Amino acid sequence: MRERTDWRDEADRVMDELMERVGEAQPEPRLGPTRRAAELLGDVHRSAPVVHLTGTNGKTSTARITAALLGAHGLRVGLMTSPHLERLNERIEIEGEPISDERLAVNWGDIQPVLTIVDAELEAAGEVRLTFFEALTVLAFACFTDAPVDVVVLEVGMGGEWDSTNVADGDVAVFTPIALDHASRLGSTIAEIARTKAGIIKPAARVVTAIQAPEALAEIAAACALRDATLAVEGSEFELVSDTPEGPAARDIVVRARSGTYEGVLPLRGAYQAHNASLAIAAVEAFFGGEQQLRAEVVQQGLAAVTSPGRLQRIGHRPAVFIDAAHNPHGALALAEAAPHAMGRRIIVVLGVLDDKDYPGVIRALAPIAAGFIATRSESPRAVDAEVLAERIAELTGHEPDAFDRLEEALEHARDLVSGDEGGAVLVTGSVTMLGDAIRLAREEGWGATGTDLA
Repeated sequence: MRERTDWRDEADRVMDELMERVGEAQPEPRLGPTRRAAELLGDVHRSAPVVHLTGTNGKTSTARITAALLGAHGLRVGLMTSPHLERLNERIEIEGEPISDERLAVNWGDIQPVLTIVDAELEAAGEVRLTFFEALTVLAFACFTDAPVDVVVLEVGMGGEWDSTNVADGDVAVFTPIALDHASRLGSTIAEIARTKAGIIKPAARVVTAIQAPEALAEIAAACALRDATLAVEGSEFELVSDTPEGPAARDIVVRARSGTYEGVLPLRGAYQAHNASLAIAAVEAFFGGEQQLRAEVVQQGLAAVTSPGRLQRIGHRPAVFIDAAHNPHGALALAEAAPHAMGRRIIVVLGVLDDKDYPGVIRALAPIAAGFIATRSESPRAVDAEVLAERIAELTGHEPDAFDRLEEALEHARDLVSGDEGGAVLVTGSVTMLGDAIRLAREEGWGATGTDLA
């Protein structure tokens, strides 16, 4: 009798093997190796039309809304986002669900001969072998081809021009708001960063962009003109007409796009998500050609199906505990605007950050909504020491935060501080690297959040 394969163990091994490669924080500015691997696999990067997304904040949420809307139109959608919260499978979705352990592991095994060939070619040329994200991108394309899917929604890992996802030819290029981030890699000005991100625009593509700083919009428009691409800008060709909160966890939105006006309930917290939804609707109109109005009931169905894990996600009740992936000042400002309505009057911020981020800017952005801070750190080698972070918080805000090296202890203390306070809540933020651990802790300790929130 054949021994049964433990597919979960096999899928976890995929992550282990990817982690042996150069990490995501050190991407190689090149496309050749990813393209070479994809071509050897039979042009897997060209197996379906692509909606390609870049920007600084809002990429993942906008990608997920776009995928939900396309799925509501009856299309089989492949979605690649990053990073993951708990398991690698989250980064590759088929029809709204993380890829199964079996298909992840089988596809990884299938592409190994090609990865070995390309790695050998790179090493012979004195170059670094395929990085974590390059190999992951090849794996995602292989998974989408294997499924197969009708359309791929593809989130850039970092930048755009030389990001490994850019081997795909995006029929639609989507730009979420661009701000300063990854300055050592992308440039020290918004114009430089926008110029790099505009590299995802392909000849004759349909481009949609959120409201941008003038210098960012100028770079996007210049790239469109150079590549004969059409451009739709939020506030001109499409706009969020109204955004009415429906309780703390949903919003009734009205969006005017190029071909029609749409209304629906978006089950996400935060006003910024309404803008993400308007961008996604414009992107889906563009995908279908931009000349035909989408069916109102299909848009409503798509919006209703949206989830966005790690974005003002509630993981605990009594007391309320939320997590959010904000990790730069722009994202933290959006979080600070949204959190009081979604969470309550008294917010204890459990903050952990990475040393390559503008974390003083994050602290300043969150200070107005924080009744108190607790400093902690994730397991990442780039995490700022909790005591060092606590000192910085004190300098910038006047708060005297406690510091805990272990997230478990920080959360226990934070929950104690707000227990019994009907208007109190805990917010865990500052680095995506902490969120998965917070979700696991909430699940293991039974903090009482709904299955939907913890999914």
